[in-house]
Amino acid sequence: MNRMLNRVPEVTIYFWIIKILATTVGETAADLLSVTLNLGLNVTSYIMSGLLLIVLLNQFRLKRYLPASYWFVVVLLSIVGTLITDKLVDDFGVSLVTTTIVFSFALLVVFVIWYLSEKTLAMHSIHTAKRELFYWAAILFTFALGTSTGDLLAEASGLGYAQSGLVFGALIAMTTIGYYYFSMNAVLAFWIAYILTRPLGASIGDLLSQPVKQGGLGLGTVDTSIIFICIIVSLVIYLSLKKKKNNLTAD
Repeated sequence: MNRMLNRVPEVTIYFWIIKILATTVGETAADLLSVTLNLGLNVTSYIMSGLLLIVLLNQFRLKRYLPASYWFVVVLLSIVGTLITDKLVDDFGVSLVTTTIVFSFALLVVFVIWYLSEKTLAMHSIHTAKRELFYWAAILFTFALGTSTGDLLAEASGLGYAQSGLVFGALIAMTTIGYYYFSMNAVLAFWIAYILTRPLGASIGDLLSQPVKQGGLGLGTVDTSIIFICIIVSLVIYLSLKKKKNNLTAD
């Protein structure tokens, strides 16, 4: 099948940079809307979930990868995934240990059903609406799981945001080394890295935005969100122009 019909991007350095930036925005934007702007978790969850549904429907309508649409979905999934965890922990009193276990199991179930149905979990094989549905479901649970594990390590354990970020960064580095030097399965390496970049981005977001007395740098959710959104938009514009140029060249 023509590679241009793939519904998701190629896994390049740009992919991982935007992914980490998007996860950071997911953490800070959720706090910005629910806490800083005082919308609360319920109102913020309704708004973001409704917006996510709209952009997801548009993404399925497109039937192909377009940078702006794809990354808009990822950013919103990051925000909604954060809100799901925050809602369970803050409003329902569920422990971070429990949410980490529950979301790990939910993600495993998605992977099992996906594999049994399609015989592959490969990123480059998302050519149908069914596979894309499995793909987005998995990503939603990676964000919720990443939020839980990030908060569990950085806050509940008392390790701190910077140290937590270093831990997840080291785990990603180990996964990268395993893939490039020890023949680690590419699909396994991808999903491990994808899961780990969520708590890494969350740790970076909290480190930058949280008050100094809470272990952050005090930049605030507004400034942190704006900075990272601007970088994401700039990279997405670049990738969109590059994709358009490549299409013209191919024609």
